[in-house]
Amino acid sequence: MFKFKKKANVQLDTNNIPNHIAIIMDGNGRWAQKRHLPRIAGHKQGMNVVKKITKSASDLGVKVLTLYAFSTENWKRPDQEVNYLMSLPEKFFNTFVPDLVKNNVKVNVMGYTDMLPKSTQKAINDAIEDTKDCTGMILNFALNYGSQDEIVTAVQKISQKVVDGELSVSDISKKTVDNNLMTADLNEFANPDLLIRTSGEERLSNFLLWQLAYSEFVFDDTMWPDFTDESLKKCISEFQQRHRRFGGLKNK
Repeated sequence: MFKFKKKANVQLDTNNIPNHIAIIMDGNGRWAQKRHLPRIAGHKQGMNVVKKITKSASDLGVKVLTLYAFSTENWKRPDQEVNYLMSLPEKFFNTFVPDLVKNNVKVNVMGYTDMLPKSTQKAINDAIEDTKDCTGMILNFALNYGSQDEIVTAVQKISQKVVDGELSVSDISKKTVDNNLMTADLNEFANPDLLIRTSGEERLSNFLLWQLAYSEFVFDDTMWPDFTDESLKKCISEFQQRHRRFGGLKNK
């Protein structure tokens, strides 16, 4: 794991900012438990951190910020926690959409949103509608999302096109798969340049398995509720020290 040294005022190469950053926002529950608070207190604080990091990423020139907000496996959590998590989009967007519009940030949501409560769906759809004309950074939430399910759905779509005679088996390519994934609308920015996972855990947890094939990974010990603008800059600084070769050779 990459360990950060204490260092103030991280200097970044503004010409090498990742176009697409994906974050697994981990540690909300443990953050709360360490403070003898209910787990939902960690999620509430984590929501405030999302607002700060969104503004910071936008200011840095990031094109897409994808946040893993709720996975298809998270339904297994206690009902009280799940119900609170389902209420967060409404709380978040009701207070933050004006700031998103002000900062020219467009909301996008990927996942099986049709399975979410109607009030959650409405909050999502309203935010997408209210920010549809924004041309800056895309704030992309993965909500009720699971990468294995996403890939299965893509295979089903492709298979149906073959059955319907719209596509031949020999024409199926990596691009075909790309075009049938939930990130297809992100076009050239569909695949993250940098994946960040907070809280010290080092696994992907069924997140963007196809899209992360050549992404750089940074695992940060910081719990998500303690993640700051400076934390983000340190992760980007580590990214900027990597030499991305995409399977080939590159002179350093």
